[in-house]
Amino acid sequence: MAEGRGELPPQPPLHLSLPPASKRLCLRPAPRGPGPGPGPGFPNSRFRCPESLLDCAAKAVAEKWAFERVEERFERIPEPVQRRIVYWSFPRNEREICMYSSFQCRVAGEEGPAVGTGAPAGSGAVPGGVTSTTGAAGTGDGLPFRRGIRLLETGCVENVLQVGFHLSGTVTEPASQSEPEVTHKVAISFDRCKITSVTCGCGNRDIFYCAHVVALSLYRIRKPEQVKLRLPISETLFQMNRDQLQKLVQYLITAHHTEVLPTAQKLADEILSSNSEINQVHGAPDPTAGASIDDDNCWHLDEEQVREQVKLFLSQGGYYGSGKQLNSMFAKVREMLRMRDSNGARMLTLITEQFMADPRLSLWRQQGTGMTDKCRQLWDELGALWVCIVLNPHCKSEEKSGWLKQLKKWGDMDICPLEDGNYGSELPNITNALPQSNFAQDSLARPRRTVFTRAMEACDLHWQDSHLQRIISCDYYMSPAYQREGESLLFNPQGLPLWLELLQRGTTSTTNLEGWVGHPLDPIGCLFTTLTETCRVEDDNAMDTGDSGEHKPPVYHHVPVWGCPDGGESYLALALEVALMGMGQQRVMPEGLYAQDKVCRNEEQIVAKLQEMELDDLLVQTLRKQAILLLEGGPFSGLGDVIHRESVPMHTFAKYLFSALLPHDADLAYKLALKAMRLPVLESMAPSGDLGHPHHGISIVPSRYPRWFTLGHLESQQCELASTMLTAAKGDMLRLRTVLEAIQKNIHSSSLIFKLAQDAFKIATPADNPPDITLLNVALELGLQVMRMTLSTLNWRRREMVRWLVTCATEVGLRALVSILQSWYTLFTPTEATSIVAATVMSHNTILRLSLDYPQREELASCARTLALQCSMKDPQNCALSALTLCEKDHIAFETAYQIVIDAASTGMTYSQLFTIARYMEHRGYPLRAFKLASLAMTHLNLAYNQDTHPAINDVLWACALSHSLGKNELAAIIPLVVKSVHCATVLSDILRRCTMTAPGLAGIPGRRNSGKLMSTDKAPLRQLLDATISAYINTTHSRLTHISPRHYGEFIEFLSKARETFLLAQDGHIQFAQFIDNLKQIYKGKKKLMMLVRERFG
Repeated sequence: MAEGRGELPPQPPLHLSLPPASKRLCLRPAPRGPGPGPGPGFPNSRFRCPESLLDCAAKAVAEKWAFERVEERFERIPEPVQRRIVYWSFPRNEREICMYSSFQCRVAGEEGPAVGTGAPAGSGAVPGGVTSTTGAAGTGDGLPFRRGIRLLETGCVENVLQVGFHLSGTVTEPASQSEPEVTHKVAISFDRCKITSVTCGCGNRDIFYCAHVVALSLYRIRKPEQVKLRLPISETLFQMNRDQLQKLVQYLITAHHTEVLPTAQKLADEILSSNSEINQVHGAPDPTAGASIDDDNCWHLDEEQVREQVKLFLSQGGYYGSGKQLNSMFAKVREMLRMRDSNGARMLTLITEQFMADPRLSLWRQQGTGMTDKCRQLWDELGALWVCIVLNPHCKSEEKSGWLKQLKKWGDMDICPLEDGNYGSELPNITNALPQSNFAQDSLARPRRTVFTRAMEACDLHWQDSHLQRIISCDYYMSPAYQREGESLLFNPQGLPLWLELLQRGTTSTTNLEGWVGHPLDPIGCLFTTLTETCRVEDDNAMDTGDSGEHKPPVYHHVPVWGCPDGGESYLALALEVALMGMGQQRVMPEGLYAQDKVCRNEEQIVAKLQEMELDDLLVQTLRKQAILLLEGGPFSGLGDVIHRESVPMHTFAKYLFSALLPHDADLAYKLALKAMRLPVLESMAPSGDLGHPHHGISIVPSRYPRWFTLGHLESQQCELASTMLTAAKGDMLRLRTVLEAIQKNIHSSSLIFKLAQDAFKIATPADNPPDITLLNVALELGLQVMRMTLSTLNWRRREMVRWLVTCATEVGLRALVSILQSWYTLFTPTEATSIVAATVMSHNTILRLSLDYPQREELASCARTLALQCSMKDPQNCALSALTLCEKDHIAFETAYQIVIDAASTGMTYSQLFTIARYMEHRGYPLRAFKLASLAMTHLNLAYNQDTHPAINDVLWACALSHSLGKNELAAIIPLVVKSVHCATVLSDILRRCTMTAPGLAGIPGRRNSGKLMSTDKAPLRQLLDATISAYINTTHSRLTHISPRHYGEFIEFLSKARETFLLAQDGHIQFAQFIDNLKQIYKGKKKLMMLVRERFG
């Protein structure tokens, strides 16, 4: 039929133009004969009769051959055969429609549409079962696939017509509150069971097909018997004579004259011109005749929209869910690869081009800063997907060559991100600076590895590799490199594993510098997902029930491994085994923050997947077997007897194992978890490395201390493991003691031990049940360890820790309180011991809480007093007052505490501390002792002339008032001290005024007689105070006048007024003050304005 090839000249668009499908030039007359009906293969007929040979052949041809090849191969094709080929050329699997109309159902850590597999392509059944889509938003009703199903089920699809390889119809969008009813014309071209182009009147601009295209496609899949089927339009035209053809053209122009008339006239002119290009080509194009042999057979993908969407998401920089959208696009690529869709590589190429064009790459490189974690994860996924692309066993060698060329081009660009997430030499590597590092030179000489390096390396691999073929073909395989004349180099001449020799020497070597967990390609996660997908039970009714957006854990069932000799293995058990092997592998902590963070994140992802599996007997058996192997695994296991100092800790993994094994084998669970508690990188003494066997190990010098950026997270995971064991061991004294010893040995963070202590205390003291004494003692032990660890170091939570320990000891009982009081010097500072510990222990609430009798209260009080005196001796400045308070009820202890204060007063105590204790003594009824302490405090004080707001002023006034109340002798004793220590005129005048207002000795000390007369300022001791006050005023006046400014003149005049009041207390005070004023006028006569104010006020 096709005798020539060519293209029509450009033409103006129609209102609903045909999609830009491949246009073949068709010429041959069509065969005559009636066409068959729908024929077998429909739901209403396939149960009544087997599929005909015609349909079987037509299905195979429709899927694999371009229709042009069929025409070229056979000179005459009967019309019934053509009809069946055209019929079966439309896609048959709803999952494929869903793939191009919604994001993939399961994105790691996210939610999206879930689609079940319909009948596989090429099967005789017409699929109808599709499970569906609960998107990230609500029920997923906004997704095109879900909306398309709703349009189909509500009868919105009409006028469906299939002409050859072209399907058309109308889809009516029902009216809503804001929009009227709208009918859209939809056209779809297809070839070899793939949709090759789509057009919809809605003007949809998106990566995915719109809901109207989905509705029309599903109508054709679900209701093929209701679709009018015609052969390609060229076949119909060949059946018409000249008059019929002219009538057809004229009616067509009349029906659409405004759209097609210019094009029709232009084509007519060219046809009538003998030299026109159109007359040089034999035949004419037919958009309904299917694709040419040379056309690519792939699903329609709007490349421009892919570019725009990726560019938009990248420009948002991780905001507004753009990272989630990009992850969904990556998942779409994976889905395409799983469906063997060639658009997977095409779409990934488009995505990568936009990633490489991201302007932030240049900015990050110029600034020498690393990209954000979200961006790094996206680049990691991009690199991993390219590895999947180039390893596709179905790709052609020329395709792989093209990809390799493109990958090298991207990798050679300066802005291409590196595999470790950094920009190489711009960021220092701490291990390179250490001379003892075995890797220092290696890292400097290490070639530049970009995110595409692994994909480029994978291009050199091929599935026919002899090593790989031997592995695939044998159940048990060992590399020939490990064998010599039938004897494995992994064993010594006695047949024992070589790693046993390492264990006997207490050393180990790391066999894996690049672990399986945290690897850029995530081998464990991929293999686990592959194995579990086979065992996943799909919910076929999720679409119809309008499933909510809540995440539902997957449901698995055992699927036997095909060809297994004993038939006892299942893919689900293998998935569990793979995950356990990978997580338990001993591996070196990688360098760099991003690589270490990736290890932690990957561990958590795998554990989350494991926790979704319900363990039955077979899985528990697998779990036990693998746990035992890990414990006995030598240097290859992270749970072996000896591990390298820089091995990745097993805490996260062990916590899962412990929880999973505990109900089935408690001894094994505890053995494994206790083994995993270690964190060798923090140990002061680490086992030395071993050079190991050249064939099976690479050793690292153990003295190299890498910068563990995630150490805080690892320690918290260690704490979580310990807390889990403590909770499980409640009530079991032996296990609790074992766990306690492991915590004390392996956890080195006081904050984390404190958290464990708090957790244990909380578990041990439930609200509605009596406390668990054994667990309470464990909490107390941990608390005591925290006290010892933080005693000589700064910790902002120290005060909280001390208070908590006293609370815990109180819950344990009297003996615990007595113990911490007696051994306070190993746990607390003197201040903490007196002000917090002893004070809390002696409080009324504690006595009531413990319900102590009198002998017990006395025992506790005696311990508290002893502690108080010891602390007071060691730190009298901070503990003396607390000691006096604690010893109030015991005369001998109180006297001892007082004497400690007196002895320390002249050396280490400040006036503030002494004044505080003096006030306490007065309050307790010891005024003479208060006077003595106040006098001692005065000797440490020095108040300058301008310190009229000093905080000690109130203490000085109080001390003078106390002395005055005691009597003339005490006042006479303290005034010289005041005169010596206080040089502030206003303070001295205040003291003088108070002493002259009342008679001394009003305190009424027994045995003393007081005269009751007011004291004169002309006689001792007030005369000395008066002279000192006048002298202070004179000195202060001269000091103030040295640097006085006009704005302070008024304040200075008021100061002189107060000075005059003090001068007048002396007998010749008025004369002294007048002389003082005259001296000021003479000395400071240059300050004319000020002196004028002085004359106005004082003459």
